[in-house]
Amino acid sequence: MKLKTLFKPLVGITLSMTLTATAIAETKMRVASWLPPTHPQNSVVLDTWGKWIDEATEGRVKMVIEYGLGHPKTMFELVEDGVVDASWSVHGYIPGRFKLTESVELPNLNASAEAASVALWRVSNKYYKQANEHEGLTLAALFTHGPGQIHLAESIDSLKDLKGRKIRLGGGIQGALGKRMDITPVGAPAPKVYEMMQQRVVEGVFIPASEQKTLRLNEVTKQLVLLPGGMYTMSFSMFLNPDFMATLSEDDQKAIMNVSGEKLSALAGRAWDNGDAAGLKAAKEAGVSILEVKPGDLIDKEFQSMIKGMDEEYLARVADRGVDAAGALKELREIARNYNR
Repeated sequence: MKLKTLFKPLVGITLSMTLTATAIAETKMRVASWLPPTHPQNSVVLDTWGKWIDEATEGRVKMVIEYGLGHPKTMFELVEDGVVDASWSVHGYIPGRFKLTESVELPNLNASAEAASVALWRVSNKYYKQANEHEGLTLAALFTHGPGQIHLAESIDSLKDLKGRKIRLGGGIQGALGKRMDITPVGAPAPKVYEMMQQRVVEGVFIPASEQKTLRLNEVTKQLVLLPGGMYTMSFSMFLNPDFMATLSEDDQKAIMNVSGEKLSALAGRAWDNGDAAGLKAAKEAGVSILEVKPGDLIDKEFQSMIKGMDEEYLARVADRGVDAAGALKELREIARNYNR
């Protein structure tokens, strides 16, 4: 037999073995998400994180995003139980478990989502970590959405006009604001808001301006009320299953964490900021009435009067966590307001 004839099948066998070994070495990282695929959290943040992980692990870990696995509040449990390897969700959907992160949700932060997200990550590592509120999870990022605003089916001239109206609220600080405004709160995950507004199950929603575009609220909103700096922010986390992480090599674990943390937190916040600009543009193009409240206007004065004492109430709620919550809150605001990328 000629050497050339023998060599060809050997090359084929070697190539096949190499491809098989590569396939075996590749690990799928299943990430659950509960907002539509077109939402920036998926199309920008998770997609970019997946690319970072792919590059950092030299292709050994590949992200796969999965949808429709349940209410956002179930994401923590899905990851803890190993149903999926990672996810992200809203702290306020699990009342009582996540208290300290409410610091970034309080009114008058007056900072971008990117700045708030970086501040929350840094302060959490310095102050909140010891309270172990994310027990059972490997924390990958902490972030906020942009300033929460008021989206309404019927216009208002004063916050007093909201009394008794059915308003969809998320968790966390929104609940406290709703009580002070004397509204009728209605709970539901964000993806349900469009339908609820369309059918007048609710008369409005507290949510960032970005959702005028991403959730198509510009189709069901008559008025968008923009308060200076917004009313609040909402805090989120991205997290991994520790057992999944343990299946990876130490090098790949380090690689994933190197493209997470503050870097990922900043990316997530920045995506929400960009989404707010796009949402405001979509609202204007759709003819939504924009009430841009200025400092010192009636609504601003009403709001500032209404939120008095919220910082003190927060500090009382987290007194059992055993951390310097007052110092953390002060430092968080300083970092966020002085943040430069």
